[in-house]
Amino acid sequence: MSHAEVTYRAVQAVSPGKLELTQKPLVDPRPGYVRIRVEACGICHSDAATVEGVFPIAWPRVPGHEAVGVIDMLGAGVEGWVVGQRVGVGFLGGSCGRCEQCRGGDLVSCRNQEFTGIQHDGGYAEVLIARASGLMSIPDDLSAVDAAPLLCAGLTTFSALRNSPAKAGDLVGVLGIGGLGHLGVQYARHMGFEVAAIGRGADKAELAKKLGAHHYIDSSSVDPGQALQDLGGAVLVIATASGGKAVAQIVKGLRPRGKIIALGATPDPIEVSTADLIFASRSIEGALTGDPATGDATLKFSVLAGVAAMVETMPLEKAPEAYARMMSGKVRFRMVLTMQS
Repeated sequence: MSHAEVTYRAVQAVSPGKLELTQKPLVDPRPGYVRIRVEACGICHSDAATVEGVFPIAWPRVPGHEAVGVIDMLGAGVEGWVVGQRVGVGFLGGSCGRCEQCRGGDLVSCRNQEFTGIQHDGGYAEVLIARASGLMSIPDDLSAVDAAPLLCAGLTTFSALRNSPAKAGDLVGVLGIGGLGHLGVQYARHMGFEVAAIGRGADKAELAKKLGAHHYIDSSSVDPGQALQDLGGAVLVIATASGGKAVAQIVKGLRPRGKIIALGATPDPIEVSTADLIFASRSIEGALTGDPATGDATLKFSVLAGVAAMVETMPLEKAPEAYARMMSGKVRFRMVLTMQS
């Protein structure tokens, strides 16, 4: 697409479950924002909140929050970024810098932060307007396709592991070996933990070991909590798979003061006996993605350690098909749209 063109291609959700290809007018970024020529955008399960209309959004809306591209225009007042720089945009659209949470350094919890592809158009498009405060820097050693899933699936698992109380040599569990979990296992291994991958079915055992797990626990044939205790008890489990029952089963597998960090959004509640929490001072907490600096660190660490998502790609115009494939659970393990027609 030449700079002279005044429109760009985008795929937008127009009604619950319906995605369609459209042309949108090219606009300049407003103050504090940048315009990005998108090269690749990952499809994340969270995109369903936009496509199925779970969140209250204004139709039509372009989904997508794992976008990688090149800045082609800066809005007024943008500092620290230059035209031609490779950047990524994740789920968090950028912090305001002035609310109580931002002033205390908690950029993830910014009160005025919009979610990419929900309150404003996301990355299923050739062009994306993004707030400069939410941008992440893409290393030269990462292709756009390889970087895209790391902006959400990678950042979410990396940030949770990195900010957890677990130390090198501790037993850490990764529940669910899917889009998030297959990255979580790799990060946990490279951070120096003893890694137990927990999944359903014996068929994931070989993959788990290949990704770096020291142990594989098949929760369909053994009690995963007991299996973790047999290994000495987990200091930490990151729960990447949705399902409240699966998370509840794991609590008994924690050591005293052990923690579960829930990363996979699920409609079912996590029902836990208070005794299992109280008598060993265990806890369950949630974590939402990570701040832009941790995003930079995720990308840099991924290059250093050789961590990579297993990716399937489709061109932008096939976004409805790619989205349906992701929702069916058939993707191994992240789907990425590419913008070249």
